[in-house]
Amino acid sequence: MIHRHALLALAVAASLTLAGCNRTASPDAGTTPTGTTAPDGETADQFIARVNEELRALMPELTASQWLSATYINDDSQLLAAKYNERYLAQLNEWIEQARRFEGQQMTPETARAINLLKLGAAMPPPRNPEHLAELTRIASKMEGIYGAGQYCTGEGEARSCRQLGELEDVLRSSRDYDAQLDAWQGWHTIAQPMRADYTRFVELVNEGARDLGFADAGEAWRSGYDMPPAELAAETDRLWGQVKPLYEQLHCYTRARLDARYPGRGTVDGGLLPAHLMGNMWQQDWGNLWDILQPYPAAGSLDVTGALEKNYQTLLNERMVRENALIDSDRRADIAHAAKLENAKRMNQRAEDFYVSLGMPKLPESFWTKTQFIKPRDRDVVCHASAWDMNMAGDVRTKMCTKPNEEDFTTIYHELGHIYYDLAYNIQPPLFQGGAHDGFHEAIGDTVVLAMTPQYLQTIGLVGEQQQTQESLVNSQMRMALAKVSFLPFGLMIDRWRWGVFDGSITPDNYNAAWWSLKAQYQGVAPPSPRGEEFFDAGAKYHVPGNTPYTRYFLSHVLQFQFYKALCDAAGHTGPLYECSFYGNKAAGEKFWAMLQKGNSQPWQQTLKELTGVERMDAAPVLEYFAPLQAWLAQQNEGRTCGWTAPAAAQSPAASQPAAETPPRG
Repeated sequence: MIHRHALLALAVAASLTLAGCNRTASPDAGTTPTGTTAPDGETADQFIARVNEELRALMPELTASQWLSATYINDDSQLLAAKYNERYLAQLNEWIEQARRFEGQQMTPETARAINLLKLGAAMPPPRNPEHLAELTRIASKMEGIYGAGQYCTGEGEARSCRQLGELEDVLRSSRDYDAQLDAWQGWHTIAQPMRADYTRFVELVNEGARDLGFADAGEAWRSGYDMPPAELAAETDRLWGQVKPLYEQLHCYTRARLDARYPGRGTVDGGLLPAHLMGNMWQQDWGNLWDILQPYPAAGSLDVTGALEKNYQTLLNERMVRENALIDSDRRADIAHAAKLENAKRMNQRAEDFYVSLGMPKLPESFWTKTQFIKPRDRDVVCHASAWDMNMAGDVRTKMCTKPNEEDFTTIYHELGHIYYDLAYNIQPPLFQGGAHDGFHEAIGDTVVLAMTPQYLQTIGLVGEQQQTQESLVNSQMRMALAKVSFLPFGLMIDRWRWGVFDGSITPDNYNAAWWSLKAQYQGVAPPSPRGEEFFDAGAKYHVPGNTPYTRYFLSHVLQFQFYKALCDAAGHTGPLYECSFYGNKAAGEKFWAMLQKGNSQPWQQTLKELTGVERMDAAPVLEYFAPLQAWLAQQNEGRTCGWTAPAAAQSPAASQPAAETPPRG
């Protein structure tokens, strides 16, 4: 899940930074970038006003090229995306250079903040060398295309068959055949191998760009966007992880026991690690698909949301088939099935929209329903990774998914609409302030709503049956949420721990894969089912690596969403245990939520957090408060078991896990 705001789909992932895009001529095209001439006597305030105006006016063309590249994958769309990325980054370099004129001058706090955000405006820091800039954008576009078109093929000739990510994920989601899951998992990871050399060069180029901006490397540039010294971010995330790690370890221990029972002799890898291909998810970041194995009390009321969604789709499909001749040809049947999938996906989105509207937020614009990619097209390759897009800072918002009728996609829709409503709320801000208070805020908005999707809420919308208020049903509902939320936490940390090491050189190209699995072992307690040598590039099988999206935001969001949730429950007047709260339909909570969203990135995130929650520090205590019943139950279940795991020796203290002391950015 990712947000494509005004920032580039490839170069400038939706962070707390520059919330706008611009189109300029390529610096090697022999022309001067449009809108970059600095008028004589221009003040800092006037400079920022000009940049904001140019961003707002020119963004639609740039985001359109990115949308086209993601929804029509071919050489032409990749070329357009690469050139627009190149032009934008060249323009960004121009703006940053112009901003140097105002160093040390008096200016309003708002202008000073905007200039700082401008300097932090690229997740893909642009080299000043025009040839290197062009090379960087070509590689970025190429890697995204490889990922989007990736498929695993077996057989020869007429027996040859190919499966893309969605089909391979279905195997991990639904099959419990050990070998079939292993084949699907290994198959998808083959798509990343061709990226390895490109990614190595990509790292060299973004580091060059980061140094041109005054940072030690791209990782330091990323860590500089949190209204705190960059060296403090690793310590802050370690502190938060330390709060929740005991809960994760209990969930890991329980899961390992259940897998051992389901796959005797094969449910655990040496050292007590969980086998990567058996976790129901390609990257082991969400264990919800293992509900059939991990459900604590099957007789305590059904929480089979996927079954209900599939039933809704089949009912819709059958109704459409009945209206047609029973003897229609197979092509027409395929058309009807596709139309039913589209209608069902729209209904799932309408259900999610209803939650936000119930809080007093506006209905989505009509253009959302006509321009969104709801399902995978039948005629072309697309990037299926779910994403939310703000195309023009003026209400043209849309999402891109390949929606299927299952619980994972259903909650993803609520998540993506959180991005969309954040966009709509802060569209009142100048473009440079149109972003999350920090990037973790953007990811937390929709997930705060997901926390309010209690079993009682799911019952009211007809997706689960009547829920008995028993200890068993409570444990079931807590487990359902923990398999999505708690399981994710260490994964949210380890991806950027790997990239920080790659960027600072402590993880070298000849050690990419070993370091990846060392960190997965250290943080997640997960291991591959068979050796993974350096002929593989398993990091590239996760979209955010070739897509160059910073990932620490997702870890932070999984802490923040519980803080937001608790604050909104308080605003709604909820009394009783936190986990029972749903603020669906509560206008007081909605008003407080919307007020925060409207602030965007116009002030330090600490101030925005305090206005909503009363505190200005991120804190995982609400996570532990929410899951207190489950943590106690897990401790009982795990009594007598040897919990924890032993990571391979190389994983004990990877260089990437603790970044060295950093120097402040210059220039």
